[in-house]
Amino acid sequence: QVQLAESGGGLVQAGGSLRASCAAPGRYAMGWFCQASGKEREFVAAISWSGGLTYYANSVKGRFTISRDNAKNTVYLQMNSLKPKDTAVYYCAADTTRSHAITAQARPETYDYWGQGTQVTVSS
Repeated sequence: QVQLAESGGGLVQAGGSLRASCAAPGRYAMGWFCQASGKEREFVAAISWSGGLTYYANSVKGRFTISRDNAKNTVYLQMNSLKPKDTAVYYCAADTTRSHAITAQARPETYDYWGQGTQVTVSS
C-alpha cells in the first residue's frame, strides 16, 4: 500500500504562483491530475520514476513544472501564471509499473494509488 499526501494548495490571485507537494515514498512514476467542480478528472503533468522524463497537458505547458526530489520522497508541481480556470482539486498519483511509457501517464487508469487532493483556487 502506497500512501500519498498532497499539500501546498491555497488561494491565489490570477497571475500568481503556488507549489503543490506530494509526499510519495518509493521510486514510482508520478502524475498530477486536477478535478474542477462538476467536471471529470484531467491530466496535468507526469514524471518518470527517475525524474528524467516529464510530460504535460497542453493547457499547462510553459506555466507548470513537475519535478521530484527522490532523497526527500517528494514530487512537486510548480504552478505559475495561474488562471481562474486552473481552480480545482489537485491530486497526485503513483504508477508502480515502471514499464509504462511516459505518454501512458496521462491516463488515470495507469495509476495504482491516489492522494486525497489539495484545493487550488485562483481568483480573478
